[in-house]
Amino acid sequence: MSEVEDKYTRETITSMRVWVPGKLFSFTCTRPTGFRFTAGQFARLGVDNTLQLPGEPEIIWRAYSMVSGPFDEHLEFFSIVVPEGAFTSHLSQLQVGSPVYIDKTNFGFLTTARFETGKDLWLLGSGTGLAPFLSILHDPHTWEQFENIVLVHSARTAEELVYQEMIKGFVEHPMLSELIENVEKRFVYVPVVTREKVPNCLGERITTLLEQGTLVEHTGLPMNVERSRFMICGNPEMVTDIRKVLKSKGYSPARRNTQGEIAVENYW
Repeated sequence: MSEVEDKYTRETITSMRVWVPGKLFSFTCTRPTGFRFTAGQFARLGVDNTLQLPGEPEIIWRAYSMVSGPFDEHLEFFSIVVPEGAFTSHLSQLQVGSPVYIDKTNFGFLTTARFETGKDLWLLGSGTGLAPFLSILHDPHTWEQFENIVLVHSARTAEELVYQEMIKGFVEHPMLSELIENVEKRFVYVPVVTREKVPNCLGERITTLLEQGTLVEHTGLPMNVERSRFMICGNPEMVTDIRKVLKSKGYSPARRNTQGEIAVENYW
């Protein structure tokens, strides 16, 4: 068995979408046969080092959370363009039909399995940290596990509030509406823009919104240890700051052998 057959598969990009030129884009690719994952996990993606960057291997690898749901026929990923970044410099130049490599193993523990109890799920993300939460929202099990779900996505500018159609479409999703009752009453989307004033968007950092009780007031849902479960994904500073705020309010990390209310993923 070759290394490719043993450790990873060669897939094909089937669509590309630029959200913010030179900054944000997403793409879909074929899904490897037998590739399974839990909503919220990430995959290792590989691209050919066609630019022959010094110090980089023939295939450059990075971790990316799936946007797509566990039962989708394709895989979808959301990426930021890192200036002079070895991986995204290649990835952003790929086109439909270009190859991409997928490690056969899935990774990560940002899944709802971290929580054994709780009624309200708060998904707190910034930037491309939105990706795993979209996958989690695609999974019917999430809606069966929790009574209410709140998606809070923070971006610097309005144009960075991506995937609007998908987010608004969850309440109309045919599979969800068929399996789950009152989806439209159980889901709240809270867009946050911090660098400019935008109608119908909150304007403070998520930490401030938590500290001042703005999210509770805005959603009408209480926050307490019995009901509330939090998943956090974004840049390390954002994740650290939110964890500190939540810990100060009495919430604790959910670990493998310890029940808690907080699950996190640092997104780079």
